[in-house]
Amino acid sequence: MKALTLFEKKVYTVVKSIPVGETRTYAWVARKVGRPRAVRAVGTALRKNPFTLIVPCHRVVRSDGSIGRYALGADLKKRLLEIEYAGRDKRKVKKIR
Repeated sequence: MKALTLFEKKVYTVVKSIPVGETRTYAWVARKVGRPRAVRAVGTALRKNPFTLIVPCHRVVRSDGSIGRYALGADLKKRLLEIEYAGRDKRKVKKIR
């Protein structure tokens, strides 16, 4: 596995801090890592994420509110977000099962 860049490490650290059931934008992540204009670079770093079970890149969405891309497919990204959101509201969990 290729070594991570400092930028990628910062992106993954910030994304790990996003709470379950919540989303943040690529622009938000870029601001948090101190590179507010590096929105595309954030997307690139997340696309290369080798830690998908640890770094929840599916919680990062586009600024216009659309789902954006996901290395494992946009449909899976949407489903993961739905499951996490439902987990925050016990009444909705029963509907999903």
